[in-house]
Amino acid sequence: MFKIVRQEELVTSSVILHEIEAPRIARKAKPGQFIMLKATETGERIPLTMADTDPEAGTVTVIFMVVGKSTAIFAGLKVGDAYSDLIGPLGRPTDIEKVGHVVCVGGGTGIAVLHPIARAMKKAGNRVTTILGARNVDFLILKDKMSAISDTFIAMSDDGSTGRKGFVTDALKEILATDKPDLVVAIGPVPMMKAVSEVTRPDGIHTLVSLNPVMVDGTGMCGGCRVTVGDQTKFACVDGPEFDGHLVDFDGLSKRLNAYKKVEVTAMDDHRCRMEAQANSLAKA
Repeated sequence: MFKIVRQEELVTSSVILHEIEAPRIARKAKPGQFIMLKATETGERIPLTMADTDPEAGTVTVIFMVVGKSTAIFAGLKVGDAYSDLIGPLGRPTDIEKVGHVVCVGGGTGIAVLHPIARAMKKAGNRVTTILGARNVDFLILKDKMSAISDTFIAMSDDGSTGRKGFVTDALKEILATDKPDLVVAIGPVPMMKAVSEVTRPDGIHTLVSLNPVMVDGTGMCGGCRVTVGDQTKFACVDGPEFDGHLVDFDGLSKRLNAYKKVEVTAMDDHRCRMEAQANSLAKA
C-alpha cells in the first residue's frame, strides 16, 4: 500500500495533486519517467508522469485532471488513504545535458510533467525559456514554480484571464523570429504538441514531446500504447514516453486516444450515479 501524505486542489477542483509515500521509487526516479497507479485491487491501472520526487522524504508527486472514472476515484482518496499498487519508475528518462537555449512549452497537466525537466535543464546550465498555456486562469498550474526556474517566463491563456491572450505557439513564433533555440520541449494536449512541432519544423529545431497513449501494463507487453514515429511502431512505455515531435504521427495518436471515449463516458456516468446513490443513502440514514 502506498499512502497519500499530501493532497491539494490546484486552481480548480478538477486538478488534483497527490504526494505519495514510495521511497524506493523516489530514490531512483528521473525527470520524464512515469509510474503506474491503481487505486484498488480491482481498479484500472493509470500511467502518470511524476511532477516531482523527494528522495529524502521518500515521496513522489503526481498531478492529474479528473476526466474519467479512474481519475475520479483517485480524486476521492484523501490524506491517509493509500493506492493499492504503484509501479515504477517506468519509461526512458529525459536526456538532460547542457545544449544552450532550451524552450519549455507546457499546457494543461502537461505542465506538471514539464516541471522536473525544466528544473533539470536549468541545473545543467542551460538558458531556459518557459511558455505555459491554459484555457483560462483556473487551469494554469505551477505558475510560480515554473517562473522561478526560468530565465524567461511567458504565460498565455485563451481568454486573456492570465498572462497574455493567445496560444503558446504565438509566443513561440515571436521567439523564433529573433532566436533559434537549441531544443524545444513541448508537453501537453496532443493538438498543442502537434502545433508546436509544426512551428519548429521549418527551422529544424529539435523538438521533444511526451506522449500519453492508452497504456495497460507499462512494460511493453500489451502493445496498447503503440504509436507511429518516423514510420516505425514504437511503444510509449518502453521506447518513450518522449519522442521527436517532427516524426510523431499525431493524427494516429489522437484516434487511439479517442477509441474508448464512449466506454469512458458510460463508465463515468455509472460511477457518478453510484456516488449519488451512496450520498442519498447516507443522508437518509
